[in-house]
Amino acid sequence: MFSSFRSAIARPLNMTAKRFSSDLVPVKTANAPPPAASYSQAIKVNGFIYVSGQIPYTPKNKPLSENPSIAEQAEQVIQNVSNILDAANSSLKHVVKANIFLTDMKTQFAEFNSVYAKYFNEHKPARSCVAVKELPLSVDLEMEVVAVEKEEPKL
Repeated sequence: MFSSFRSAIARPLNMTAKRFSSDLVPVKTANAPPPAASYSQAIKVNGFIYVSGQIPYTPKNKPLSENPSIAEQAEQVIQNVSNILDAANSSLKHVVKANIFLTDMKTQFAEFNSVYAKYFNEHKPARSCVAVKELPLSVDLEMEVVAVEKEEPKL
């Protein structure tokens, strides 16, 4: 009975993760926008990386061109997240949860999802996507993730 239930859920992913360090370690990289307030780009603790919400700004803290598409914004946001994860000895393939915030679900969701699916196709982390009234700096998209650290140390 339980074996058929387990096989109906999903096949396990081959992913190893480092666990149970006790320090809170801030993550900082010049390859993503600097924090705009009193927070870290990410925090590492117990083998997990908690990436702060990323908006479609360049690593030089500049907005994209005027009126960028949601696809362009999504590409920039996912690149920012990827760069922060890389600095934390992780990757998009190690993301376990993604939270996405859009300012207009009806007009933005499908376009965002087409970009998201390019990066999360075989590996599909848990995800929430929420419509919000407004985001910082009048952007249309924000994404935060939780990931696990790679088992092998970063050189």
